[in-house]
Amino acid sequence: MPELEGVFIPVPTPFRGADVAVDRLKANLARWNETELAGYVLLGSTGEFPLLTESEKDRVLVTAREAISRDKLFIAGTGAESTEGTIRQTRRAAEIGADVAIVVTPNYYKKAFSQSACQIRHYVAVADASPIPVMIYNFPQNTGINLEPETVARIAEHPNVSGIKDSSGNVAQAAQIIHQTPKSFHVLVGAASTLLPSLTLGSSGGILALAVIAAREHCEVYTLARQGRWEEAREVVHRMLAVDRGVHGQHGIGGLKAALDLLGFYGGPCRTPLVTPDGDAISEIQELLATAGLL
Repeated sequence: MPELEGVFIPVPTPFRGADVAVDRLKANLARWNETELAGYVLLGSTGEFPLLTESEKDRVLVTAREAISRDKLFIAGTGAESTEGTIRQTRRAAEIGADVAIVVTPNYYKKAFSQSACQIRHYVAVADASPIPVMIYNFPQNTGINLEPETVARIAEHPNVSGIKDSSGNVAQAAQIIHQTPKSFHVLVGAASTLLPSLTLGSSGGILALAVIAAREHCEVYTLARQGRWEEAREVVHRMLAVDRGVHGQHGIGGLKAALDLLGFYGGPCRTPLVTPDGDAISEIQELLATAGLL
């Protein structure tokens, strides 16, 4: 079972016109490979996975496998609304060479899917069928369904379930999940603002959208925390707060992509109907990056 510890980034999917720009994805990953990131999530929420076709998802994963350094973990988003579809995508990700699959909660039929038994049945079936370890992906702000700690603990009993990305932003919930699951089960948070407090409670790290544009800084926070240098870690976190609120919090994926362009990566446009910032928004993002020392 891979050690899911450290800072990971959910990689944005670059587009050129209506197509996935796989050359730009390779170039971005080559730059991130030079950092202390523990690995990458492809086809996560920041990767706009609901807006991609299955063939596009396949191209993204194949390209990523070629570009990701072998000393970093390759996590593939494989969640679908049906258990069968999730199993199919998970097996395909394993064929391509992903190390771990991350599976978002099915959520369209909320009344049925909100039931704990339904989610447990889904994750256990996927874990049974998966050739690679499976991570739970809890993102109630997007799915409308929150996996309660008791539900996570039941799923975590499966030997092929390696951890969870908890994007609820609820540190108390993350603490409860850590308390109720085995030590071998990795709890990673999904919000930059919760990374440091979660580490004090025993989390394994985070899968952080903000680290897409500030990988070095969030790896530094993780390292300082592990060394017990809490005051220094807090200083870095405080410097990132305005960027978190103004770039990602206000402009979402489009803000991250605009920031990537300003930082010399390739961000490019979002896929519609998501909005890509322009004009005054770009100037605002540029000022926030400069003030935080990122530009």
